[in-house]
Amino acid sequence: MAAQIDRENDFSDPSKVTNTMEDKRMRAMLLTGYGGYDKLVMQELPIPKPETGQVLIRVKTSGLNFAELHCRQGLYTPQNGFPPLPFSLGLECAGVVEQVGSGVVQPKPGTRVICLNDFGLWQEFAVVRADRCFPIPEGMSFEEAGALAVNYLTAYLMLFDFGNLQQGKSVLIHMAAGGVGIAATQLCKTVPDVTVYGTASAHKHEIIRENGVTHPIDYRNMDYAVELRKISPKGVDIVLDPLSGKDTMKGFELLRPMGKLIVFGAANMMKGEARSVLSVAKTWWNSPSFSAIDMMQKNKSVSGFHLGWLVEETELLTNAMNEIIRLYQAGRIKPKIDSVWHFENIKDAMKQMQERKNVGKVILSWDPKLAPSPKSKD
Repeated sequence: MAAQIDRENDFSDPSKVTNTMEDKRMRAMLLTGYGGYDKLVMQELPIPKPETGQVLIRVKTSGLNFAELHCRQGLYTPQNGFPPLPFSLGLECAGVVEQVGSGVVQPKPGTRVICLNDFGLWQEFAVVRADRCFPIPEGMSFEEAGALAVNYLTAYLMLFDFGNLQQGKSVLIHMAAGGVGIAATQLCKTVPDVTVYGTASAHKHEIIRENGVTHPIDYRNMDYAVELRKISPKGVDIVLDPLSGKDTMKGFELLRPMGKLIVFGAANMMKGEARSVLSVAKTWWNSPSFSAIDMMQKNKSVSGFHLGWLVEETELLTNAMNEIIRLYQAGRIKPKIDSVWHFENIKDAMKQMQERKNVGKVILSWDPKLAPSPKSKD
């Protein structure tokens, strides 16, 4: 029988943690196969111990991202750099440092931190490299902290490193009501006189307009490219494309001369709970290839972005994250939380996001007040 999980001890004394945790176990949400929501199973595992350069985090919240939905469906596998099944998903979390490995000076035990990792953060305790942890600013909740890393780093690096966003430019943001869409819109508004076109369902337009979208477009009932051309016949300077497929070519055609298309996702592949072979094949088939001659003749550029392949770029991510935190402290950006779900309700959380019902970030939490009662499970 598994040892009882200790949920009361705060493990604030590092000297006590090593002895106390040796026989303790934790809950972890594991991906046990590829397919539907039922492939995610809560299990108990030993609490890990930090090694040199690592810290042990008591996880409070984690953000839910499209990458984890793709992984559940089998679009990300060991061939893409992910571990073999079963394993814990989770690219980002917010929590408290409980123990540090040798050689770690910062952060210290007791520090509230935002963490970024390849995977493995959907558990009550997680080991993370110390240089992938960032102190949570005073006044920021664990829910907001869990919403910051992936979305804002993605948006920031695309807009400012790839996109070189400057005053007076224009940006098309697809899925403007989602986590990255909200983050990108807020970051656009930190630059003077930037025009933002945002696609979203009509009932989300008021919210994205309040967030900073200049021209909301109902992509469900009209052709966004046609509508954008009505407002700006010459097109836009930057297109952020999380869709892929035929939308990538539409984005390229919408660019002004010297414009930049940045592809960072494949949401068009997400059709239904389990992976749709037809949707995957159709998206790949409709995804265009660009030659250097194409781009040269039209004076346009195409970039691909994937945060998961940048986790080793410590200096780049640290500099970007420090600037994001500075913008938060200055009141210029603020994560919008759509909903907060206990990990035991992860299937409902994933459904909320996969069916495009969310406005802002979907957050997973270990807060026991959010967990369903034993009676409600029956």
